[in-house]
Amino acid sequence: MQAIQVGKLKADFSEVLERVRNNNETFIIEYGKKHHKVAMLVPYNESGEYQKKRQFGILKNKASFKIKDDFSITDEELLEL
Repeated sequence: MQAIQVGKLKADFSEVLERVRNNNETFIIEYGKKHHKVAMLVPYNESGEYQKKRQFGILKNKASFKIKDDFSITDEELLEL
């Protein structure tokens, strides 16, 4: 995965698309002088999925927690202000 500035992407758009299609490369698109990351260009998958679905609940029945009835915390303490 590599980052590419919008100007470079515009200038080399066809080449970048070929690299995505033929080499399964992924590009992070950056914008502005501070290189803000704004989007990703990823290979298209016929199933419409970019990555495998996450499995939720993998720790079910393996871990637990309990909050005591007398537990209290202020908003400032929670935010460490």
